[in-house]
Amino acid sequence: MGLVIASQMEDGFNASLRAHPTGPIVIGAPEATPWEAASEADVMLVRPSPPWRGARGGRRPAAWPGRLKWVYSASVGVDFYPRWLLDAPLVTCGRGVASEEIADYVIAAVYLQAKDLEGARARSLAEWRSAPLGRVAGSTVGIIGLGEIGAAVARRAVALGMRVTAARRRRHLPSPVEGVELLDDLAAVVASADHLVLALPATDESRSLINAVVLSHAKPTAHLINIARGSVLDQEALLAALDGGRLGFATLDVTEPEPLPADHPLWTHPLVRLTPHISSNYTLLRGVLFDKVAVNLERFVRGEALADIVDPVAGY
Repeated sequence: MGLVIASQMEDGFNASLRAHPTGPIVIGAPEATPWEAASEADVMLVRPSPPWRGARGGRRPAAWPGRLKWVYSASVGVDFYPRWLLDAPLVTCGRGVASEEIADYVIAAVYLQAKDLEGARARSLAEWRSAPLGRVAGSTVGIIGLGEIGAAVARRAVALGMRVTAARRRRHLPSPVEGVELLDDLAAVVASADHLVLALPATDESRSLINAVVLSHAKPTAHLINIARGSVLDQEALLAALDGGRLGFATLDVTEPEPLPADHPLWTHPLVRLTPHISSNYTLLRGVLFDKVAVNLERFVRGEALADIVDPVAGY
């Protein structure tokens, strides 16, 4: 019997998998209990569907990881899944698939905040008056987390003539982008930033890392952009900083939880721009994801090392 892949992806994606030169047998994973396919497959391709989130607080199923040798997460973050998913012999993720799209979202948010063309729009003769616009070139973007997404943001910011400061967990590593100033701690990055970008992975260590103490170092005019996970930001501290005039504005593509309760103040706060976790533009990137899966599948069949391996200890 050939290699069996259990997939949570849509029919078109699975059809492309079946046509892969390695000739895998592709079966669907049960929608309500996708982990049950572990007993039937060598490889599982998963996506962050609601059943995985619902299983986060429970025990590992007795059948997991079954006969699985490799689990591939379509998302770069694996915090959505229960911890026991990482008990599989090997887990890889879609690292880098959406980095460019998310970086474009960040730069769009920067321009929207700096230039505010809608606010300067003249709708009548009475509104025809000069209005100062903010600057992008010469301003500072501070990036917390300098992985694939943070690096993509940095490349764009440097090209636009912005100063770029950053902090990363692996401080001994050089910056992947020329022109980035790596600073020693979060406070220094926060204090430097006109636009503060949160691009760090969601782990136990990073939960509420951006808290009241960290935000106390921000400029009162600073613009915070969160495209990481809602869990890395203390939302109560954010609201207090905005309401207290200690932070200028926030663009949030992620929250904790998602979606927020109907009565949560972030929905209607005048200093918050909230979007429904769309920065990855993921539905348009299936081809990019498939290419990464296809390359790793060839490596797997040949017994070679795979790309984008998730460290089960670090959680990303």
